[in-house]
Amino acid sequence: MAKRSLWGSKAGFLLAAIGSAVGLGNIWRFGYMAYENGGGAFLVPYAAALVLAGIPLMILEYTLGHREKASSPLAFARIDRRWETIGWWMPTVAFFGITLFYAVVIGWCMNYFVFSFNQAWGSDTGAFFMETFLQASDSPFDLGGIRWPILGGTILTWGISWTICYREVNHGIEKASMVFMPLLFVLTLVLVGWSLQLEGAWEAIKTHYLSAEWGKINPFTASGSKVWVAAFGQIFFTLSLGFGIMITYASYLPKKTDIVGNALITSVLNCLYSFLTGFAVFGTIGFMAASKGVPFAEAIKSGPGLAFVVYPEAINQLPSGQTIFGLLFFLVLIMAGLSSAISLIEAFCCSLIDKFSFSRKKTVTVVCLIGCLGSVIFTTRAGLWILDIVDHFVNNYGLVTGGIVECLLVGWVLKAAVARRHVDGAGGVKLPKLWEVLIKFVTPSILIIVIGFALYSEFSGNYGDYSTKALLCLGVGWLVAAFIISIVLMRYPWSGAKLAHEHEPEEDHLLV
Repeated sequence: MAKRSLWGSKAGFLLAAIGSAVGLGNIWRFGYMAYENGGGAFLVPYAAALVLAGIPLMILEYTLGHREKASSPLAFARIDRRWETIGWWMPTVAFFGITLFYAVVIGWCMNYFVFSFNQAWGSDTGAFFMETFLQASDSPFDLGGIRWPILGGTILTWGISWTICYREVNHGIEKASMVFMPLLFVLTLVLVGWSLQLEGAWEAIKTHYLSAEWGKINPFTASGSKVWVAAFGQIFFTLSLGFGIMITYASYLPKKTDIVGNALITSVLNCLYSFLTGFAVFGTIGFMAASKGVPFAEAIKSGPGLAFVVYPEAINQLPSGQTIFGLLFFLVLIMAGLSSAISLIEAFCCSLIDKFSFSRKKTVTVVCLIGCLGSVIFTTRAGLWILDIVDHFVNNYGLVTGGIVECLLVGWVLKAAVARRHVDGAGGVKLPKLWEVLIKFVTPSILIIVIGFALYSEFSGNYGDYSTKALLCLGVGWLVAAFIISIVLMRYPWSGAKLAHEHEPEEDHLLV
């Protein structure tokens, strides 16, 4: 069996892991969630979610990958062969459910990077995005042909991702992360600094981002409980948990490593990055609202609307430096997106390599070609609607399901005490026994509640006013397809040598 690659340095691993966690959602979702859910008060449930779910699950995934030296399918199979399907489910639903459209969104960012040179979006940025750029159709089933500029950006995204993932992890992803992440942080700081000096920026930040509406986070009210559920959901998604990524990345760590310390650094820095970008978002939108004389609530949007409608409109209002500000903003989005995309590709490719002993170069090449072809449907005129539906179902059900199963597998099948003993034996910060309680009881219970709220919302009315047919075919259907692929991949037998992974003797007697 070929020797497994290792990270060249701790810094390289951490930058790659943080790069996976830091994505487009950190920039265009966190600030809006804070605004909607109590401003500065939202940081309380957000911090609680980080401590009770985010960090414990990050430690769990690092432990699983490091202990088994394997991707999620092989790690799950070594613990109990019957759980392997879920080990496949995690990277499969993430790759086919997220990477395919994520590459297209990065392609949008690449187009807008070019548009920034002369503000090609014009004065009506909303109409330009929906009608000129996307040429959005009226229905998810009305594909209406491919948008060639978007396809071009998407192919370029897959090409860059292939170039990075093609080489061994310590030469490809690690070296790319050593360039991408410091540059991303520097550019983000420049963007924040620039935003803060705009007229009306500080007023908007103080009034809408940092001021606390404590009544909104009362967990004993219906609206307050939703805020807490939203905070836990956001933590889960923002840390790239349930994708199989962190299990894969941790499998490349050396025998002696600080699992707890690494998990703390990854989780905390990712959340701090989200908080930091909030200043740029609120400062820029505050400036735009002041320039146009409209209320802040009327100006702010979440998701693609923020990046491709609100920000270009704010750039239009700048007295000078429109081109540089636009280039800077969309370059930040491109780098944040690419660092996450390569991690999603790596998790799926590593799973295939572990199972079938394919060569890395052939696996990455074939997977990127399949991915690029799969992305084409999101480059059509119905792409935005299909993306919205798939994203909703994958995030609300696909990934959270993986997180719940992880907790059950490690907490009750492997036994949490075995995992904790492994962490302590690996060196670094010792893992308190409280972690066992969180993984066995608290974290899975919270994730079940998150899914429960999502299901309740689902049955209260169709998401996004889409037709039931669209939600079933494109949302539920996408999940079902990913599950079928997972079952097919699981049924191929492992070689005995791969499943018979040896562990430290002091751990074996705990396997009861």
